[in-house]
Amino acid sequence: MGKTAAGMLIGLGGCATALMLMSGMAQAQKYPERPVRLVVPYPSGASSNDILARQIAPKLAAHLGQNVVVDNRSGASGNIGAELVAKSPADGHTLLYGTGGLFSIGPHLYKNLAYSPEKDLQPVALVAVVPYLLVINASLPVKNLQEFIAYAKARPGKLSFASSGVGGTPHLCIEMLKTMAGIDLLHVPYKGGAPAVIDTIGGQTQAYCAGLAATMPHVNSGKLRALGVTTLKRSPGAPDMPTLDEQGLKGFDVNSWGAIFVPAKTPRYAVDRLHKSLAAVMGTDDMRSLLIKQGMDPVFFGPTQLADLIRRESAGWAKVIQSAGIRLE
Repeated sequence: MGKTAAGMLIGLGGCATALMLMSGMAQAQKYPERPVRLVVPYPSGASSNDILARQIAPKLAAHLGQNVVVDNRSGASGNIGAELVAKSPADGHTLLYGTGGLFSIGPHLYKNLAYSPEKDLQPVALVAVVPYLLVINASLPVKNLQEFIAYAKARPGKLSFASSGVGGTPHLCIEMLKTMAGIDLLHVPYKGGAPAVIDTIGGQTQAYCAGLAATMPHVNSGKLRALGVTTLKRSPGAPDMPTLDEQGLKGFDVNSWGAIFVPAKTPRYAVDRLHKSLAAVMGTDDMRSLLIKQGMDPVFFGPTQLADLIRRESAGWAKVIQSAGIRLE
């Protein structure tokens, strides 16, 4: 091939690259081109996740210049909504409000998922952390964590704990407690958090682990006794409440969280635009106050840190699930 022909090919290649870059820039400038759908894989009004998503939506819309519509697609522990987003067009117009249960726990419980949380969805930003509180029936003759552990050790298999369902974070929280504290408690699963709280208050079960929003009102009224926060750091929502880590269970760290995801292969310009807009939304004093009021900690970070968090949590929960012998179809 002659020098002139080779030069022409190089020139054409350069032009093609330039055109591709210009096209990408044009698409980035136009994004989003239509209303954005934020899929919440839980029932409307049923959780702090839905409440937060509905607070985020209009504020995010103001930054994006397009409406953001919340779409509740509940069922199968959140997997129906997550699968819907995973199989949606990867153009940044369909978002998922995902949780730790879907990404760090679910893959170890459900072996026949029709999608892969890891491969079919990509992280945009973590928007909140939900600390849990370990509570017990107020009539138990113990005042703190170490007294409860000693009380349980003296009665192996005689005390029970409630959960909102097999394999959920409230269940796994106490499975971790059992392992780390060396105690034997009987698991009593319920269909949801409300009956689990009611029976712990009534004494049918003796312990429960759930988010601050679900437990603190009953602690404040004296119906339940709090033994500690399950995160490594104290929560702004309960600053005087010590952590389990502080009280001797070193490294005990259980929480849930909320984050925004998009289908895999969503263009980088869309992910970057969403991340920047969410950072602005979540960084306001009003939003931080709302999070604390809802029993959440105002924590925000981006795709790389969120992916690292999921990997760490996934490895830890895999061990807990295997040790407890938990399996779901």
